[in-house]
Amino acid sequence: MQKILILFTLAFVLVISINESYAQSDDKLVILETSQGKIVIEFFPKDAPKHVKNFMNLTETGFYDGVLFHRVIPGFMIQGGDPNTKDSDNSTWGTGGPNHFVEAEFNSIKHNRGIVSMARSANPDSAGSQFFIVHEDSNFLDQQYTVFGRIVTDKSFETLDKIALLEIGPRDIPVNIDEVKIIKAITVNRSEVSDLLDLGEPKRVVINTEIPNQPVESGPQIFENEELDVGFSAPEGWALQQPPKTDENTPNVVAVGPKIGEINPVISLRIIDKEGKTFDDFIKEKNQLLQEVVATGNLELSSQEKISIKGKEAYVTNAVGIFQSNGQSFDVKFKETTILGSDKFYTFAYSNGQDDFDNQLSKYDDSINSFRILSEPTETTEEIPKKSTEDTPTDTGGGCLIATAAFGSEFAPQVQQLRELRDNTILPTKSGFAFMEGFNQLYYVFSPSIADLERKNPIFKEIVKLTITPILTSLSILNYVNIESEEEMLGYGIGIIIMNVGMYLVAPAMLINRIRK
Repeated sequence: MQKILILFTLAFVLVISINESYAQSDDKLVILETSQGKIVIEFFPKDAPKHVKNFMNLTETGFYDGVLFHRVIPGFMIQGGDPNTKDSDNSTWGTGGPNHFVEAEFNSIKHNRGIVSMARSANPDSAGSQFFIVHEDSNFLDQQYTVFGRIVTDKSFETLDKIALLEIGPRDIPVNIDEVKIIKAITVNRSEVSDLLDLGEPKRVVINTEIPNQPVESGPQIFENEELDVGFSAPEGWALQQPPKTDENTPNVVAVGPKIGEINPVISLRIIDKEGKTFDDFIKEKNQLLQEVVATGNLELSSQEKISIKGKEAYVTNAVGIFQSNGQSFDVKFKETTILGSDKFYTFAYSNGQDDFDNQLSKYDDSINSFRILSEPTETTEEIPKKSTEDTPTDTGGGCLIATAAFGSEFAPQVQQLRELRDNTILPTKSGFAFMEGFNQLYYVFSPSIADLERKNPIFKEIVKLTITPILTSLSILNYVNIESEEEMLGYGIGIIIMNVGMYLVAPAMLINRIRK
């Protein structure tokens, strides 16, 4: 019984311990009393300790009392904190500050709605007192301005919306300045605010380890470990860890998500040597232990079944348990999937609060579907001969560099479709093979450069995505037809070419002509 309790509760224990590390704001908050209502701010001292200290000091000395939100751009942000706004001459608004600067502390927190970040000049180390609150997600600012806090009550968001929707004049200055005044700014203890929202860990960009300091703005994280001989995708923004292996029940990999309900969602992977056991032996042992826990009344089995995942045998268990932590009782739901390997059992487990379980279930399914044993050849490498590294540049995006960079993951459906085209699984005829062979050789000449530009320039990446999406949409037709002859290949090929000419040339030309008329 003890083993299975460890198996099902380890992820939960990790949830509690890691969740404590998410609470960065050491019980001190700032309340801005404005003309439109209160704005309550919590802080991220682990990500931006100097900026948090600076903002606290300015607040406690009364620096922000009487200043304005002098720059308001709906759908973007509201900016305040300039002492010059106490003067009626607005020609100097936006240029004032204290007699000191704070060095940049750019971090991975995204500039999403409600985030509080520091304004600066072209010099990264020029932050002083001016700050802005993000009205709508503005991720083009990520890692270029220092995020140091966020607003944390419903009324704060209401106040933000009220200010953002006020009438503004030249230079984004509000027409009625009495409506955007910070009457007073004070520091309070967290315990003094009763209506705080539980926002969990802030959303973060995912760092591309191949290009230092280069974020990947969307898509899952790709975990690959040659020592463990496994790879799979973990949800974007979840904290990936490899805890010390203290016994066989300790997970090898753990991904912890932001807390939305009572606990943090957790996905874990445990790798167990077969040691001569058959899959049925393993399942029988597991079920014997499970029944012992069920007998205590702390666990209820919902379902168990054998399935197949990518041609491998697998066993899925769904359960609900009641667990105690720090004097509190939690209803926790579990899903566990064990996949049979050649010499190991690979057990994925997902745990979350019962009410929030379904909200994150698709991310768990994505991790399961992306799982692969690195030493085993994929279906495409079994069917398609490998090209020598002298002929083909290294393809870190799984063979479709441009699309991988555009859509953020080699597991994106668009990338998978292009991979099938590349490997000639959609165009099986002789002419189709000849076309893709020639195209692949051309593609590898320019794709690394374009993919690199996409990673460095978010705007260019969006342009590429907009450009290739219609092409991919038209190519999806090939997934629903059977091409068995050269004539069919030629017919569908010409049809798709005509469709793309219409989308990219004819339709825009007609629109431009209509506008000109």
